[in-house]
Amino acid sequence: MKATASAANAVAVPAAVPPKLIVFITVDQLRGDMLDRYRADLHGGYARLMSGAWFVNAYQDHAITETAPGHASTMSGRFPRSTGITSNLTGVIDPNYRLIDAADGEIGASPERFRGTTVYDWLKARDARSKAFSASKKDRGAILPIGRSKSNVYWYSGNGNFTTSNYYRDSLPTWVQQFNARHLGQRYAGRAWTLSRDPSTYAEPDSVPFENNGRDFMFPHALPADSAVVTRVLPATPFMDSVTALFALEAARQLALGAGPQTDLLAVSFSATDYVGHAYGPDSREAHENEIRLDQTIGWFIDSLYRMRDSSTIVFALTGDHGASPIPELARARGEAKGNEALRVNLRPLVSQIRSGLGAAGADTNAFFYDFETVSLDRAALAKARLNADSILNAFAAAAKAVPGVWRVDRIRDLRRVDPAADPFARRWSHQIPDVSAVELVITLTRYSNYGGIPATHGSPWDQDAHVPIIFYGPWIRPGRYTQFARVVDMAPTLAAIAALRPLEKLDGIALRQAIR
Repeated sequence: MKATASAANAVAVPAAVPPKLIVFITVDQLRGDMLDRYRADLHGGYARLMSGAWFVNAYQDHAITETAPGHASTMSGRFPRSTGITSNLTGVIDPNYRLIDAADGEIGASPERFRGTTVYDWLKARDARSKAFSASKKDRGAILPIGRSKSNVYWYSGNGNFTTSNYYRDSLPTWVQQFNARHLGQRYAGRAWTLSRDPSTYAEPDSVPFENNGRDFMFPHALPADSAVVTRVLPATPFMDSVTALFALEAARQLALGAGPQTDLLAVSFSATDYVGHAYGPDSREAHENEIRLDQTIGWFIDSLYRMRDSSTIVFALTGDHGASPIPELARARGEAKGNEALRVNLRPLVSQIRSGLGAAGADTNAFFYDFETVSLDRAALAKARLNADSILNAFAAAAKAVPGVWRVDRIRDLRRVDPAADPFARRWSHQIPDVSAVELVITLTRYSNYGGIPATHGSPWDQDAHVPIIFYGPWIRPGRYTQFARVVDMAPTLAAIAALRPLEKLDGIALRQAIR
């Protein structure tokens, strides 16, 4: 099936009866090939959802494939250039808001930087009775799918509680306090993450010293016996997703989501895949086992919702906020990387050199701002010091291109002039950076290369980081395996078509009409 290239806000003819509950599931770091790769072992929730409309050639079609930009696009139907959430750094971290009943030292969070509206705003505009709940291990995973709305938004704290910030409320509701008092995370103290089936049935080797920086890289993975410590390591196990699912189900009960005449929204972001993928890599036995466990979790999560509400009134959507790249050293050892690929890149010495030169010239060293993938300038500050901004950019770009593992260094203004069909990297960068932005240079590493010492990561415009599944499931959906090109920004307009909603602004995505009955 062919892709439809359009940024217009197109919405399909809605179903006669809108759903009473929209359930939006995001799996953090669910790479697009994972469901096919593990398909023989998936018999629960994934398997059920995959029997709906499954878009296998789908992408987060922007350049900085991180958690915050990905989640901001899920239910807004807009690229990072439009949501204003262009990186994790510019995501939800906000010390102006305090957390409630959270661990000491954790920083506050809010959606203050988010721009525009989401599916929930469209629901509320139609019917003020519509309710929403969003939960995740991560603050950005819970906050950004809902946008700026002051709704029921919670995330997991290192002390084992689900918390929120006083952007939303000044104290936790009684039901949340009661859920936290069950200390579900602490109950995993002294337990172990083990394989769920015969070790010989896994294609992935278990003994890979590149994983987890050479520590605890084989099953079983023992958890700390101290209940105060286990809550901090729980996110890197499938148990985190189980606790999150239980919390979301309790919210559905307590808030009576889907029980009224209006359409409600339940958003859940499962984070363990990301933590496991960073530590062990997306091709590890741990990644495989984690998806088997999450398949089971999503299965009983769906079954529990169906016992609570009529299944004919619920529509599901599932995607990933980004994909993942393999551990660079492992990719090279397996012969998957060539030449200048799969390297560890460090541009900090070059950045320090540029800033030292600024300081010597009497300029503010902060006038040159580097954030791994981007370089921003304060041109006014440089002009005040009588420095030529373009000369500085050109010098940095030339030096950066000579660093092993750097593929491209582009002026963002030049990429906007490139035919997006001819250069998908230019297209993804143009979707990333707002037209009015201090960003002047964008840096693309070679395939599988990354910054820093984390075993495996994501964040690049390469397909392995951008490729994610898109799935819709429910009575409004025409089942099938769809091979046409699709984007995560197409999910919100598709849900709008299903629920007979009118988006409140122009969207970057279009409704995937062929998936709607």
